[in-house]
Order: sequence, then C-alpha cells, then structure tokens
Amino acid sequence: MSEFITTSETVSLISFGVIFGGSLAGIALRSVIPERYFTNEANDVIRLGLGLVTMLSALVLGLLVSTAKSSYDAKRGLLTQVATDVVLIDRSLELYGPETSNARRSLREQVAAVADQVDSLGDRSSKIQGLSSEAELSDFYQMVRRLSPRDDSQRALKAEVLKVSFEIGQIRASSLARESSSIPIPFLVVLVFWLTALFAGFGLFASRNLVAATVLCVCALTVSTAIFLILDMDQPLRGLMKLSDEPLRNALAVIGDQR
Repeated sequence: MSEFITTSETVSLISFGVIFGGSLAGIALRSVIPERYFTNEANDVIRLGLGLVTMLSALVLGLLVSTAKSSYDAKRGLLTQVATDVVLIDRSLELYGPETSNARRSLREQVAAVADQVDSLGDRSSKIQGLSSEAELSDFYQMVRRLSPRDDSQRALKAEVLKVSFEIGQIRASSLARESSSIPIPFLVVLVFWLTALFAGFGLFASRNLVAATVLCVCALTVSTAIFLILDMDQPLRGLMKLSDEPLRNALAVIGDQR
C-alpha cells in the first residue's frame, strides 16, 4: 500500500474520478427522487450537513498539508545537513595530514554516489538508501579509526571526524525511517469519502445541464490536484517537487577544490 501512495498521479486521478462521480450521482439522484421531498426544511438540513462536511474536509486537508510540508522540510534539511557535515569532515581530514588521502578519496566517492542517487530517484522503482550503503560507511569509519594521532591536535581532529561521521550515520538511519509515506492512509480514504459525499450534495442542487456539470468537474479537478500536491510533497525525492541535489553537488565541488 505504501508504494501505491507514492504514486501521487494515480491516487489523484482515482480521487478525481470518485469525487466527480459523486457529483454526477447527485445529479442523477435528484432526477429520481420526487420533488415533494425537497421541501424548504429538507433543503436547510442538507445545506447544514454539507457545511459540516465542508468544515471537516477543510480541517483534514489542512492537517495533510501540514504533515506533507513537515516531511518535505525534513528531507531538505537532511540533504543540507549531510552536505555541511561532509565538507567539515573533509576539511578536518585535510588538516590532519596527508595520511588521510585515502579516507578523503573514499568520502568524495560516497558523496558523488549519493548525489547521483538523489538525481536518479525520479524512477519510482528506486529506493532511498540514505547517504550510502552500510559497507561503504563502515569502510570509511574504519579508515578514520585506524589513524594514529601524533599530537593533541590530530587527536582532536580525529575525534571531530568520528563524531560527525556518527552524526551522518544517524541522519542516514533517520532518512530510512522516513522513507515510507507520512500521510496516514485512513485520513486519505476518509477525506476522499467526505469529498465524494460533499459533491454528491452539490449535485442534488445542480441543474442537469452542461454548465453545471462543467463547474462540478472543474471543482473536482481542483480538489484532486490538491491531493496530488500533498502526496507529491510527501515524497520530496521524487515527483514534480523533487528536492535538488545542489547542496551535495556544491559540497562535492568544495571537496574537489581541496585536493
């Protein structure tokens, strides 16, 4: 189900079909129900019910937007933090001495691989793997641990590199934990149900003509577009609002300048 949610285009198209279908069902239902049932009192009750559903739908939409925005900002902050940390690690290794050349080369290769991975994540079959594989991170960490400091300055630099490397590992674990969709499936299902009921109510009061059907279609398309944006924002490494790999590329350029 989580892979289904990541397909924001599919979900939004299905939502559009269901919601617009609800409005058409409302129009059809109006032609079947005898007119005597639509008294002023009954119409007032229907309008009050539609107002309640409208308020609830707005609240859920606002909650989903907030959740998706938080996920988007968290992933953007993760990329920026990783880029900052790798530059700090490289500079610390450079200050340590020439014996860190292999570790710096390994770091550059990992950053380049991650930048390429982020750039290619438009393919929905690909998976988010964080900064790098466990083996590559372990190899780099062991390279740093094998360094033999000769004075207090090198010991401090080594400790700093190990600390930042550990923080990068924590960021990677956090990114894996957030790989699944942060949009609760029940919220999405209930929202579409409410919107369908709402548009069915609109259809009850709509005239059976092309203008009314067109307006309802545009409104349903607008709502389904909002659902598409929420789901697309919830997966910021894929889709139309895909995060840029520029922070990693900039970090890679800085690291390359320090060879």
